[in-house]
Amino acid sequence: MKKRIISMLLAACLILSMTAMTTACSTSKASDSSASATTSFTDSTGRTVEVPTNITRIVPSGSLAQMALFALAPDKFVGITSDWTDLNKQYLDTQYLNLPVLGQFYGMKNLNLEEVAKVNPQIIIDIGDPKKTVVEDMDAIQTQVGIPAVHIDGTLDKMPEAYRTLGKLLGMTKEGEALAKYCEGVNSDTQAIMNKVGEAGKLKVVYCSGDNGLNVIAKGSIHAEVIDKVGNNVAVLDSVSSMGTGDTVSMEQLLLWDPDVIIFAPDSIYSTVASDPAWQQLTAIKNGKYYEVPNGPYNWMGSPPSVNRYMGDIWMAQLLYPDQAKYNVYDKAKEYYKLFYHCDLTQDQYNALVANSLGKTTK
Repeated sequence: MKKRIISMLLAACLILSMTAMTTACSTSKASDSSASATTSFTDSTGRTVEVPTNITRIVPSGSLAQMALFALAPDKFVGITSDWTDLNKQYLDTQYLNLPVLGQFYGMKNLNLEEVAKVNPQIIIDIGDPKKTVVEDMDAIQTQVGIPAVHIDGTLDKMPEAYRTLGKLLGMTKEGEALAKYCEGVNSDTQAIMNKVGEAGKLKVVYCSGDNGLNVIAKGSIHAEVIDKVGNNVAVLDSVSSMGTGDTVSMEQLLLWDPDVIIFAPDSIYSTVASDPAWQQLTAIKNGKYYEVPNGPYNWMGSPPSVNRYMGDIWMAQLLYPDQAKYNVYDKAKEYYKLFYHCDLTQDQYNALVANSLGKTTK
């Protein structure tokens, strides 16, 4: 009887063991299958690319993509295009500050393929204004690194659609929709303000940068998207640079344009023009209608021209047309910084940002 009971117990144990092994094996296979599962994704160029179904490891192609993606999925980053500056770090959580620097595919074109391989991303995402060669470029980077690469159009008008597309791609539809609605809201509110202002009511504006202030962001440049929308950008040139440094002009040309308002880029000559006889000839300088773009963690007007420009819309509309843009810029900035930088913007931070950017300039 004892032998029979022992035999039965051993048989039961064997059955349980085999069941556990079968379950574990099935679970492992399901896990492997899930990890290797792919889906077809059509990007903004019309390219159809096989991408992982569950994307948890991403790399941006450049600074524009990095900024747009950081708003949606910072925890999926396995690398960044360039090291964070001290200015960036004042607004970003420390958990994102030590990501590997991989370089970028466009611009400096210093993408380090060895470093990309080390961090083992599942996808490379490009966001921004499409280059003429974007299809060939995305195919080339995909071939070089053996990782899916996709392009998403990312002008200001197309960012709502971009975030909805990214939300589906990354399995973050709720978060993508929240960002899309925000972008739509700013676009709509800015357009409503400009409808009230009308074309005839737009102030003449020039955006100056460079060590001597004689580089302008010309009308029609991607870097002038905010100025062209919110102001009458009188910096009209026959040939427009696509570079963020803009086009070099003479003081004589500035005098011919004689804008109502001059916007200076950070680290330009904002602080010295009031005492400079040449600049004092300009109406905007004489009237104290010159300002410096807020800068932190990025320039609100561009550099790079990504989603930071939504703050440019908000700020510049209120600066130029306070009677139509009746809102508190700090309240708007707090909302923006929380959504896009995951940062609780303090009053002191805000005051520092707009110290030279709002109200009457003291000559």
